[in-house]
Amino acid sequence: MHQFLSLLARNQSNAYKLLLMVASIILVIYMLPKGGQFKYQFQKGKPWQYENLYAPFNFTIKKDNKALEEEREAIKRNAIPFFDLDPDIPLAALQEFSVLLDLSYQDSAWATSKNRVKQIGLNLVNKLYKNGVLGGSGDDYLPEQLVNLRVDNKVRQTVFSRVVQREELEALSARETESIAELADIFTQIIATVVKPNLTFNAALTEASVQELLADINPNIGVVEKGARIIAKGEIVEGDKYERLNSLREQFQSQVWSQSNYNWLVFGYTLLVSLVFVMLYLFLRKYRPEIFEHNTKLSFIFINMLLMIFVTTLVIKFDAAYIYLIPLCVLPIVLKSFFDARLGLFVHVLTVLLLGFIVPNSFEFMFLQIIAGIVTILTVSELSKRANLFISVGQITGIYIVGYLAFFIIQEGSLEGLFSGYGTMAMENFAYFVICGLITLFAFPLIYAYERIFGLVSEVSLLELSNTNTPLLKELSNKAPGTFHHSLNVANLAEAVAQEIGADSMLVRVGALYHDIGKMNNPTNFTENQVNSINTLDDLEPKESAKIIIGHVIKGIELARKYKLPERIIDFVRTHHGTNLVYFFYKKEMDQQGSALEQDFRYPGPKPFSKETAILMMADSAEAASKSLKEPTSAKINEFVESIVDMHIEQGQFDNANITFKEIGQIKKVLKKKLTNMYHLRVAYPE
Repeated sequence: MHQFLSLLARNQSNAYKLLLMVASIILVIYMLPKGGQFKYQFQKGKPWQYENLYAPFNFTIKKDNKALEEEREAIKRNAIPFFDLDPDIPLAALQEFSVLLDLSYQDSAWATSKNRVKQIGLNLVNKLYKNGVLGGSGDDYLPEQLVNLRVDNKVRQTVFSRVVQREELEALSARETESIAELADIFTQIIATVVKPNLTFNAALTEASVQELLADINPNIGVVEKGARIIAKGEIVEGDKYERLNSLREQFQSQVWSQSNYNWLVFGYTLLVSLVFVMLYLFLRKYRPEIFEHNTKLSFIFINMLLMIFVTTLVIKFDAAYIYLIPLCVLPIVLKSFFDARLGLFVHVLTVLLLGFIVPNSFEFMFLQIIAGIVTILTVSELSKRANLFISVGQITGIYIVGYLAFFIIQEGSLEGLFSGYGTMAMENFAYFVICGLITLFAFPLIYAYERIFGLVSEVSLLELSNTNTPLLKELSNKAPGTFHHSLNVANLAEAVAQEIGADSMLVRVGALYHDIGKMNNPTNFTENQVNSINTLDDLEPKESAKIIIGHVIKGIELARKYKLPERIIDFVRTHHGTNLVYFFYKKEMDQQGSALEQDFRYPGPKPFSKETAILMMADSAEAASKSLKEPTSAKINEFVESIVDMHIEQGQFDNANITFKEIGQIKKVLKKKLTNMYHLRVAYPE
């Protein structure tokens, strides 16, 4: 276990790269569709834009959601309610009627016999309770509506009009007592007293009955046999054709896979997605090793790919019709602003290939997006100029429209239907392209956010930092004008060198402008800021003097972080002297003491680790030392540059930088030419 952890610690960078790739593959596979995928896009009432479509297998025609909902509502509306009928209440009512009649009947007052009155009353009670007496309101039910009456777990049906309601008792009693008018009042009173509701609405049983009926709804209205034509090219998508297409799409999307088939599907996806990411890894390793070795940059690229796939997946799940609203061209814009055009286009193409598994009409989508990506790379030249992004977005939008129009002409054979039928869909997509272009403009704030999150530097930020009116450079020019002038000269030299060998000229220029900001704390300790021949370091010990000179690197780093400069710019501050020796004071110590420790006179480093930082070291050394030449002739400058650069090589200052001897030779050539032009002898003017 200990050996494994040690091995992991030694190879943590490679382990992270492997983990990043595996995690990315898993996330992409998770977002890909795991079942059948319907590749056609259609709208009700518009022509079918593809070739004749035949059923690939047997499938049922599904009812549309509206029809199903209407059927459900009809069932709920026409559901037969259940009422529980209590058989004991009528018996009690009959007994109570007899008791109350005995108490109320007066032989001397009434001519009708008691037995006859009793028989009329009992018959009426039985009649009232034949279908039950409802206690509550019956306003929710129609007279002809069927109702279920449940007695002792037996159910019989009747119409609601036969159910007696409490408010009907008086009228019914009056009708039965027409022959015995003298007893009407007391009879009606007794009936009203003894007749009590015996019907109770059974909500649970009614709901269960409704749910059973809903469950029995047949969602299908027919079957389509394999090979049967579903729709022909140019036919209007409506009626049964629309229902068939919807049913076929649902069948594709909800296709049930066996565990074995599902495993094979995932295995196939794994192979294809892995191929894409392996290609990206190989490209970065072979052509962009500085990015491949930088885990933060690598993570940045993968996160942007996954973000685009995730957004596309969300849009597809919501509505595939909005697929062209996704600003995929933001990806190459962002990558180009931080890295280079070739990488931006390569990653964009790979991302579009992965999206081909998700989107409908994949060929059309992939063609348009790849062409748009190429145009993006070709047109977005300098993001530092804001107008360029607007121009590029306009060109990208134009390419989208032209490309989609070409597909429309190929499918329709003419432009006649552009403003009607299927053309309406085309016009909608044209509007989506325009909106997509507007969304692409948000690349600027996105780039700014990425800079803060990942610590990267874009062209826009470099342009802002190169402005000599920034607070830090303004302060440098005020406190240390000699250092500021030196930094400008170094920036011009370094920029010219970078352009010659294909390095990042803007990055090295900005790094050169800020590389000596640490000299602001004590500017007079440095010769370029001394207004007279008095050097404040002459009175100090060589060690102390060397410590002050070396200290400007550390102070520069502190100052850069105080002003929140990007880490890539701070790298120029920390590496522009590498691990070189402060030779002047080292030699002075040797002359005074007879010996000296190199570690007391050597910069802490690190050594330059990129072409840009190596360029700055050479340009800075050459420009600073050239001022010591009393008569800077062309021959002297050539010899001088050769010796300085060769000294850096001998000391191994470029061992960690990806720079070749050929490039170093080109750098020497540019430095000689530029320094000769800077220090050329002028013609003496007559007094």
